[in-house]
Amino acid sequence: MAEPLVGVLGGVGPMATAYFLQRVVALTRAERDQDHLDMVVLDHATIPDRTAFVLGRSTEDPGPVLARDARRLEAFGAEFLVMPCNTAHHFTQQVVDAVDVPFLSIVEATVDAVRARIGDRTTVGLLATEGTVAAKVYQDAFAAHGIDTIVPDDADQAVVSAVIYEQVKAGRPVNLPALQGVVGRLADRGAAAVVLGCTELSVAAVDHGLLADPLYVDSLDQLARATIVRAGHEVRAG
Repeated sequence: MAEPLVGVLGGVGPMATAYFLQRVVALTRAERDQDHLDMVVLDHATIPDRTAFVLGRSTEDPGPVLARDARRLEAFGAEFLVMPCNTAHHFTQQVVDAVDVPFLSIVEATVDAVRARIGDRTTVGLLATEGTVAAKVYQDAFAAHGIDTIVPDDADQAVVSAVIYEQVKAGRPVNLPALQGVVGRLADRGAAAVVLGCTELSVAAVDHGLLADPLYVDSLDQLARATIVRAGHEVRAG
């Protein structure tokens, strides 16, 4: 039986897409090249800024561009699609409506992982772009399961935004103590887990070994795991 071809709507952003591919390879149970997933990646870095549009700072709509890219991947032969970007999931319906192949949501994969981890506790923290927070992508998904989502205050959101845009996206060192301070304050407010709901934060998490702490649930990591399983492979143990 032929391997299913995974279509990756990438470039949003480019570093996060590269780390997603790295996580898929690292997490796949494999002993040779042929044991890994078949993927086609459209690394479309010039897609209009998602957060700027969601917040009304730009009139350039990324939705039609993402929909067109989804059709391109489907035409290439992709049997299901993934998109390693949280803010772009505000435009999920446009992507889903554009194609006939299934779409695997980073948000749904992450919510499922959080629910499995926190048990009966009902409050989670969220670190994400201002666009993701404003669009309530995660808040609505968690609310559907009776889970409350808390987000940083304005000062702490500024710290998170700086890590995303001025550090990771710009290729500069991450202010890890500042980021960990934000996480600690969410935990103090009752968060049973803190979702890294931006794939640039996922880059920082991998680089600095944050995922060893069970408080963190990384969206990029969870999408990689869900992609492996959906493609009929096994996630590496450990």
